[in-house]
Amino acid sequence: MYAQVIDDTAQKVLFGVSTLNKDIKGKVPYGGNMAAAVQLGEAVAAQAQKQGLKRVCFDRGGYLYHGRVKAFAEAARKAGLEF
Repeated sequence: MYAQVIDDTAQKVLFGVSTLNKDIKGKVPYGGNMAAAVQLGEAVAAQAQKQGLKRVCFDRGGYLYHGRVKAFAEAARKAGLEF
């Protein structure tokens, strides 16, 4: 899974995080399950807060809000990100 935080007004990617990052990959053996999605959500929220972002718009990219997408979103919210 991949997640990016984008500034739409400046048309610039602020940062991106993936389950392939060594920090996340070390915590979960497989990057394509719900446990990895939770780790990714927490990592995105932490990185956003480091950059002073508290509120974002969540774009599912056409994916249904269930399974890994839902786990990612709930973990990001729990870690302090608002959307």
